[in-house]
Amino acid sequence: MGAALLWLLGAVLLCRSGAHGAAGFIKSPLSKKKLVEDSVDLHCEAVGNPIPEIQWWFEGVDPNETYSQLWDGARQARVQINATYKQHSTSTISISRLELLDSGTYECRASNDPDRNHLSKRPKVKWVRSQANVIVIERGVVIHHIVPAGTKMQLICNVTQPSISIEGHRWMKEGKVLKEDSSNSLFTQFEVSLEDAPGEYHCIFLPEVVGRAVVQVKGSPRVMTVKKSEHGNEGDSITLMCKSSLYPPVEEWNWYKETKEGIQSIVNGTEDRIFMQHMVNKSELHILKLDLELDPGKYYCNASNTEGTSGLILTLRVRSRLAALWPFLGIVAEVLILVTIIFIYEKRRKPDEVLDDDDGGSAPLKSSVSANDKDKSVRQRNAT
Repeated sequence: MGAALLWLLGAVLLCRSGAHGAAGFIKSPLSKKKLVEDSVDLHCEAVGNPIPEIQWWFEGVDPNETYSQLWDGARQARVQINATYKQHSTSTISISRLELLDSGTYECRASNDPDRNHLSKRPKVKWVRSQANVIVIERGVVIHHIVPAGTKMQLICNVTQPSISIEGHRWMKEGKVLKEDSSNSLFTQFEVSLEDAPGEYHCIFLPEVVGRAVVQVKGSPRVMTVKKSEHGNEGDSITLMCKSSLYPPVEEWNWYKETKEGIQSIVNGTEDRIFMQHMVNKSELHILKLDLELDPGKYYCNASNTEGTSGLILTLRVRSRLAALWPFLGIVAEVLILVTIIFIYEKRRKPDEVLDDDDGGSAPLKSSVSANDKDKSVRQRNAT
């Protein structure tokens, strides 16, 4: 934003004067420190009337070396120069695959003098110059080793001949920082349990230009799954899945099924309804149109890498299409049984209740008859 304002101010002044305006920088290149084999970009911008030309020059660290002009494609095509000349001049020099000999002073020169490139005439206006230093350093050599320590493992890194001072250390795995400190030691270590050890670890000496190394802890695959038992309905499709995230990556996945004849390997495309899909960290077995007779059983998922082989067992259960009706049929059966029990109970209970009613009605009649007989017998005694 500030550079744009400077360019705008310069353009306004040049337009107002309507005269020749000497070249001037609105953005200068910045000094940088890089590693061997890295790349570097330097950028500068200039204004003037007419629009100035920009050139790049270089002077090495050798005291006897003088400035030499750089051009696009120099240094075995490692140098690229891109320039634009529209409202003002912009130029960027890029150097790839840096070498130690690329260290030195890079100079951005700008001029709009008509005689600036004349071989015999001396230009009236000198080139304006802006410089930046590029320092190319070698990364320190980092030596690493692994030391078993009971149920744990120690990962150790040492750096030799660092080019700059060490400001700390960092340990990383899968993009996550595991440990970081601010020690200036040439030595750093990280302890990890044997169970979680396999993987790629990065030991980094700070700043990163000091040196870094990749510590590879290898182990046989550890196969896992979300569900060890799957259920499906007859005619539906289902997917069995297993995965492994340890190092080194899985090179081969295999699926097997336990049958009456023994454990048999599953071939991709079997019966045009069983398909396998393998990835680096997981494998999927897709079964289409589940068969109640053929598909239920135990499936074995095996993973192999350079360190060994491991696997797990998944169980597949297939339900009949009528399985959903069994609860309903069970309720209907319970209702029918209950109704039958009530009906039988009512049938057996009815005759007993009728007899009880007859006994209750005849009781008074018996008592009245016996009372009349007693009266008759009393009268007969009195008559005699």
